[in-house]
Amino acid sequence: MKIFTFLTKDGQNRIGTFWSESEIIDIVNAGERLPKPRFETIRDMKEFIEIGEKGIKKLKQMIEQLKELETTDPEIFNGIRSAAFYPLKEIKFQAPISNPQKIICLGRNFLDHAKEGGAAVPKNPMIWGKFNSAIIGHQDNIVIPKISEKPDVEIEFVVVIGKKGKHIPEDKALDHVFGYTIGNDVTARDYQYEDKQFTRAKTMDTFAPMGPWIVLQDEIKNPQELELELKVNGNTWQKSNTKHMIFSVAYTISYLSKSFTFEPGDIIFTGTPSGVGHYQKPPQYLKEGDIVTLEIEKIGILENPVVKEK
Repeated sequence: MKIFTFLTKDGQNRIGTFWSESEIIDIVNAGERLPKPRFETIRDMKEFIEIGEKGIKKLKQMIEQLKELETTDPEIFNGIRSAAFYPLKEIKFQAPISNPQKIICLGRNFLDHAKEGGAAVPKNPMIWGKFNSAIIGHQDNIVIPKISEKPDVEIEFVVVIGKKGKHIPEDKALDHVFGYTIGNDVTARDYQYEDKQFTRAKTMDTFAPMGPWIVLQDEIKNPQELELELKVNGNTWQKSNTKHMIFSVAYTISYLSKSFTFEPGDIIFTGTPSGVGHYQKPPQYLKEGDIVTLEIEKIGILENPVVKEK
């Protein structure tokens, strides 16, 4: 099941899932209109995630109830449909979650990426963070800052934490995952090397595209066997598989949880493979008018146009 945040024509952010390939459901609105309401009022994706397994169970039950009503009581069903269903073409996907407590990023987590940069392979996960202000959604503009001449891209498999925890055993780590999405670790390479650390270079405004949706954890049994590919203007820059990660999703969650408590809605960018623009010959950087397309198996496609800061 795919769960997402979407924007309606009247400017409201809502939480949705697919009813069909061309129609989506406002989860909260539909749930409140059922004969036996399914959801307490929730305002955003983070609050939905905080409900935990109970929320996912309620959502699946709601879908089944709607399917039953479509056959047994068309009048009630059509009333719900008119109020809480939207044609896909009339909504805009937002970033699935805009207010995580933590956005954690891993560096050099693919051997080929470490080698292409001439860097040592890390003995432990190499981490830094991004800020919420960098988050954008599907089809939002990546904005090249006035101060940077070397903006670059990195496709990343993104983990969305669903359950609070600290000192999480590796064999229990995936139980703490709500789902997975796609992320782009946009990076100002000039500032990455000028600053001698990564935070400013990687968390400028619009430098954390995510989406278009979250695929629930139970639909991706093994996060270490997924194809991923990044294209710029249709040309492949990066192509790999999550099996080539140095540190697995489960190991990373367990390792990081020894240092801090994970909270529902926390985000982990799990690293990128080789092929980033900076290490191509000659180096390639984003320019205004580019279209960046990221695809990860079993999740979908995240796409963003590129503009210059005005």
